[in-house]
Amino acid sequence: METDALETDAVETDAVETDAVETDAVGTDAAALDAELLAARCDSGEDCGVNRTIAVLEGKWTTLIVRELLSGPLRFTELRAALGNPSAKTLTDRLRALEHHGILTRTIHAEIPPRVVYELTEQGLSLRTVLHAMLEWGRANPAPARSTGLD
Repeated sequence: METDALETDAVETDAVETDAVETDAVGTDAAALDAELLAARCDSGEDCGVNRTIAVLEGKWTTLIVRELLSGPLRFTELRAALGNPSAKTLTDRLRALEHHGILTRTIHAEIPPRVVYELTEQGLSLRTVLHAMLEWGRANPAPARSTGLD
């Protein structure tokens, strides 16, 4: 009789484990996300999902430029100061690449001296959720402590 009770408990435990679905921090079905990501794989030369996002956001300052412009239009010097003063050449290169990808617009005002303003397009604003996901991941996974070499 005691053996029957143990077997019943084991069967119920197996049923509970089988019904459990792994979810991420926001309750999303992890297996479904993994399947979607794997199904979206493409050859390196193709322009698809993750590859396109990486191509748009590549470069040391690119993601941070988008983050700063989420608050609204900025002039070159304002943007450079907000980023911690990257070189003018690097910032110019990243801004041109983002403009080429349709992420931001560059407006030149006919004034003396000329005033240039950078602003995210609708496509650029749609990266808000990507950056927010990066923020949440960074908060949930802090950088490992640096070794002092004295360990």
